[in-house]
Amino acid sequence: MIYVKTGEGGGKTTSAMGLALRALGHGKKVIIIQFMKGRETGEMIALKKFKNCIFKQFGREEFVNLTNPARVDKELARKALEYAFKSLDERPFMLILDEVNLAAATGLVKVKDVLRLIKKANCHIILTGRRSPKSFIRVADFVTNYEDVKRKEVVAREGIEY
Repeated sequence: MIYVKTGEGGGKTTSAMGLALRALGHGKKVIIIQFMKGRETGEMIALKKFKNCIFKQFGREEFVNLTNPARVDKELARKALEYAFKSLDERPFMLILDEVNLAAATGLVKVKDVLRLIKKANCHIILTGRRSPKSFIRVADFVTNYEDVKRKEVVAREGIEY
């Protein structure tokens, strides 16, 4: 099954991590690849404790300039996708490509390369991030669009936002 979690609202990554936790609880192998993220988060700390979980980040601590990404950000995104292809050899039950939607929408990775990965994979794939390309939505079995109905602006809090 292919799952797309997209939209401007919060909770896409959190939802994907919940699916990872559920699969890991059943002893399944999960590989999580984060595009454009390089900061340690609570979910990363927790999920890395599972022997059946591989959690890799391909990003810097700084935010990516989405209108003019730095060369290093493009290179990290390319390495993330390359790692995703190699990770299929591990035969995961679930492969989470966190923020790949936005990486593809902004040209950090090619949409056609992500589609090629999806076609090659023999596992559940979760694609997260804003601005999901329409082609990802077309090939998906389950699409969720996240929208904040109300959001009070707060400083990111440890244990809640990261």
